[in-house]
Formats: sequence, structure tokens, C-alpha cells
Amino acid sequence: MPDRQARVERKTAETEISVRIDLDGTGRSAIHTPLPFLSHMLDQIARHGLFDLDVEARGDVEIDGHHTTEDVGITLGAAVLSALGDKKGIARYGEATLPMDEALATCALDLSGRPFFVSRVPLPKAKLGTWDVELCPIFFEGFARGAQANLHLRLVEGENLHHIVEICFKAFAKALMRATRIDPRALGVLPSTKGTL
Repeated sequence: MPDRQARVERKTAETEISVRIDLDGTGRSAIHTPLPFLSHMLDQIARHGLFDLDVEARGDVEIDGHHTTEDVGITLGAAVLSALGDKKGIARYGEATLPMDEALATCALDLSGRPFFVSRVPLPKAKLGTWDVELCPIFFEGFARGAQANLHLRLVEGENLHHIVEICFKAFAKALMRATRIDPRALGVLPSTKGTL
């Protein structure tokens, strides 16, 4: 099987992001961002998706966390896209419905080459630590653009805000793990009737 690793850097006037990912890892992570709750969520992606993930992020968080959160999402998506190579043999689709106490979330993902993001997760204007909860969909929309993926998130149940956000990230991790896995029955085959993804 080819080496499915990538390192992507993104530098703007607002942020400086570096992401390294191994799609066939063990869940090891080294995450350093100026937003502790975001770092915690990125660790969830590595752990529950079984990706080896290194993230170094600096950004203008003295203004707010928007630029850093969005650019981490974009860069992570770009790293996943790069690590997928020609996409031959991948499952392409992944989904997961996971519980966390009273919260239940569903994530569905298509590594289609066509970026689109739909969120049906109602979130209040609030903070988890120093992180604005309204940045949750900003991260996932950035990922969808960077990975050229179709991503849907839906909250089925939930009351505790921490649980709601965390289970969205965990469901995303599982869906991404399933979409990026190699299907041994389709080695060398591109999962599209169009001949391109």
C-alpha cells in the first residue's frame, strides 16, 4: 500500500498553520494551537480516527479565534486530500452516528472532489473555554473546502454544549476514518463512474 502521509502549510497575514497527517496511523497526536478547546477537538479527531496528526498553529486570537479555527480546518482538509493521492481503492464514503451521554450526532462524508457543507447543529453564541462555539461549523466548512469533500453534520439529541460539540468532532473522526480506508476489494480502482474524483 502506498505511503498515505502528507504535510501542508498555510501562511496568511492572519495565521500560520502546519499540519502533518498519516491516514494509516494509530491515533498519536501532537497538537499546538492558541485555542485549547480547538486543540482538544483536534486530538479527538486523531484518537478516534486513528490518524497520526501533528498540528502547529499560530493566529491572531487577540482579535478572535475565527481565522485560526477556519485555517486549521482548511489546512487539515488539504492535508487529507494530499495524503489520499489518486484516491484509488478508498471507500470514498463514510458515516457515523455516535452518542456522548445525552448527545447524539451523525456525520456523513463523501470524498467526492466537490466541496459542500451542511450543518443541522443548532449552537448558541457561547464559549467553551476561550473558544467561541459558533466556530464549530466554521472549522468543518473549512475542512470541506480544503479536502474537496461533501460533509453533513446533524445533531439528533443534545443538551450539554460541550457534549454536543465534542460528539460532532468524534462522529466526524469516525466518518473520515471510514471514508479514507482502503477497500481490499477495490484496490487500484477509483470509486467513481465518472473516472475522476
